[in-house]
Amino acid sequence: MFNSKSKSSIDETRAGSTTIIGAGTTITGNIQSNADIRIDGILKGNLISKAKILIGAEGMVEGDVDGKQADVLGKVTGKIKVADLLYLHGQALVDGDIYAGKLQIEPTASFNGQCHMGANVVELITERANVVNE
Repeated sequence: MFNSKSKSSIDETRAGSTTIIGAGTTITGNIQSNADIRIDGILKGNLISKAKILIGAEGMVEGDVDGKQADVLGKVTGKIKVADLLYLHGQALVDGDIYAGKLQIEPTASFNGQCHMGANVVELITERANVVNE
């Protein structure tokens, strides 16, 4: 009666959703997500997502970021590991090493650290994700 949606449609809904950490919000601790995530506030901890990560212009992450794809407009202090494309927009500031399949940086963005790119990086990230999931 109350459960008219099938389990598969509920899973599809979750997969298509986005988690938003709004401006003015500070979270201390790690975040793990299967869905897209947007950070407009402050995260003091690691961020792991199996989907897309967006760190807004006012967003800040003090910890490692690990995901499939990421767009950064704000600040990240820590390692970034992205299997596909990492895009640093606008006034983005990254203090830490980058591991990405592909990297795009706008001229106004800043990056301080080492960059590791290509198929080998994607393989390492994928292997690590498989170990975590087991």
